[in-house]
Amino acid sequence: MRHAVVMAGGSGTRLWPLSRAARPKQLLDVLQDGDGPPHSLLAEAFTRLEAVLPAERIWVCTAARYGAQVRAALPRLRPDRLVLEPVARDTANAVGLAAALVAEADPDAELAVVSADHVIRPVERFAATLTTAFDAVTARPRALVTLGITPTAPATGFGYVRRGPATEVPGVAEAAAFKEKPDRATAEAYLASGEYLWNSGMFVWRARTVLDALADHLPASAEGLARIVAAPAGAERDAVLAEVFPTLPKTSVDYAVLEPAATEPGRVLVADLDVEWLDVGSWPALAQTLAAADGNAVGGLAVTLDSAGNIVFSDDPEHLVALVGVRDSVVVATADVTMVCPVSDAERVKQLLSAVEERHGARFS
Repeated sequence: MRHAVVMAGGSGTRLWPLSRAARPKQLLDVLQDGDGPPHSLLAEAFTRLEAVLPAERIWVCTAARYGAQVRAALPRLRPDRLVLEPVARDTANAVGLAAALVAEADPDAELAVVSADHVIRPVERFAATLTTAFDAVTARPRALVTLGITPTAPATGFGYVRRGPATEVPGVAEAAAFKEKPDRATAEAYLASGEYLWNSGMFVWRARTVLDALADHLPASAEGLARIVAAPAGAERDAVLAEVFPTLPKTSVDYAVLEPAATEPGRVLVADLDVEWLDVGSWPALAQTLAAADGNAVGGLAVTLDSAGNIVFSDDPEHLVALVGVRDSVVVATADVTMVCPVSDAERVKQLLSAVEERHGARFS
């Protein structure tokens, strides 16, 4: 059967001070559709998958410290579908742990791996492409399928994948090459060629296939994961997980699985995902989901006068943020931190958080 896992373990440090270690960005109610209630990126990711799969075949992988918050945010998530990492060991081990548990529940499972950090619309188009990617795995059981976003601009912040020959499944091609984040001129050439897609970091494969790939290319992780799943579910498995998982080699699934597999012709495929796609990893990205008010992007209670190009956010509905004569700035107010920076320096928020932690420890992180 077909399953999906939402990877929801990130901390979202570039959205500080709204996103914190105790409540990361994927759990914040920052998205809103029309007059509906605000909801989180994680809740939207779960609902998006329900267009393809029943709730009982949707899993979530997150840090153990977020477990209670995830359960509260996703009432339709089955308790046994929550995968908790005791520590972060990068995506190869997170994906591997989820795949091992899914394979235990369903040895023939086909598994989609998606992120909780994305806004993807329209949902219907996403659902159609995900179904197509599943079809490609059914047709080629050893395939590793990545979802490639149709690029709309020469973005330098994303990796790219180049299409190769078409497969027997319409909308799916062999992946000819993976490219790291390019400079501007290279990104423009990629866009003009029409051959390149943004690498979304979302995948579809058989759970057993990715575990076999880990056994081939990252045997220490494969052996550790096998030990974890061999333990009886419950307290005994939790103890083995706490002992073994922190010792696994820390590396990404791209490096451990996709790059080696890509050397085998036809092993890695790419499915075209032609959607509006937003990776909500920074304040300028989040601003694209906020309401527009007098030339500013606004979340919460704010009044502006002779101010434009700003990103203004207050997480307290009773706390007013007022701006006069301010241009092109990020202004964020929380109960214990007010952060102001030029929009052009928004990518330095992670660096700012490091400076705050140096001076004040973990108090404000």
